[in-house]
Amino acid sequence: MTSRAPSTGAVRPPLSRERALKSAVALADAEGLASLTMRRLAQELGVEAMSLYHHVANKNDILDGMVDVVFAEIELPPTDLGWKDALRVRCHSARAALAGHPWAVTVIESRATPGTANLRHHDAVLGCLRRGGFSLPLTAHAYSLLDAYIYGFVCQEIQLPFDTTGETQEVTGAILDSMPLGDFPHLAELAMEHVMQPGYNYGDEFDYGLDLILDGLETALNAE
Repeated sequence: MTSRAPSTGAVRPPLSRERALKSAVALADAEGLASLTMRRLAQELGVEAMSLYHHVANKNDILDGMVDVVFAEIELPPTDLGWKDALRVRCHSARAALAGHPWAVTVIESRATPGTANLRHHDAVLGCLRRGGFSLPLTAHAYSLLDAYIYGFVCQEIQLPFDTTGETQEVTGAILDSMPLGDFPHLAELAMEHVMQPGYNYGDEFDYGLDLILDGLETALNAE
């Protein structure tokens, strides 16, 4: 009796909710949220579309899970730091996670059935503020303000027509060349004397704005 030769083909891991959600996130990262359908996700997983329904209820369930995947990537405020430093860590981590998943900023706060990571994240941020001495109303104000800033900054950042310093200077130079500088003196001044200077990086603006917000919250906390 001869032995059967081992198969050389790659063996797919068994279908699971975790695998489906990770594949959905990867698909949305690569092609945008509009590309995500049950049929397309099944194709990416190499299964029949009906097989997905053993692990996810519907597309809304997938979106809930995808949001939870993103929240799981965001570092919770460290409990061994003061509230300002802890929130700075969390805010930088949130910006990085959202920038890595450009689709997420449009849906991350829209889910009516949040997952465990989502709930854990919100509770940890609230806890950080409360431990820092924030009243309940000021805690609500602070959370809203911080997330509005992070989400707004990421929305603007991911839509800019440049990524690197070289691309920034190239795009800015092209804009300058196309406009009558005398008609827009303040734009020309900012472009030539700030944006076009060596080392300029739009992303550095995030820290400046975040520090202003944290300092303002500290002032409001001290006034309570």
